[in-house]
Amino acid sequence: MGLFRRRKPTRAVGQDRVVDRADLEHLESFVRTRRGVEAYIEPRTTVTETTVILIADDGEWTRRRIDSPDGARRFAHRLGIPIYDVRLMGYPQRMRDFNERRKRRPELY
Repeated sequence: MGLFRRRKPTRAVGQDRVVDRADLEHLESFVRTRRGVEAYIEPRTTVTETTVILIADDGEWTRRRIDSPDGARRFAHRLGIPIYDVRLMGYPQRMRDFNERRKRRPELY
């Protein structure tokens, strides 16, 4: 009888997920096609996995899940871009300015 049998978790709590190749390709493409890109590690929360956000010099940005903070650092170092922890640095003003411009003129984006 399986009433009190414990189910094995599909993933241990705190275990990072496997990186998705399509996510990495998107991030790599963003770096290749934009100038002045910097990476920011966004920590795992109760709702989302660890993510990396890439922000270009004009404030345009993209975000994708990544396997872990260390994976984000390896990714950034491999591509030769600076990487920061968003908890320590916050988001750059150019990103907020870009979001504001996009709100005012959505037809341009």
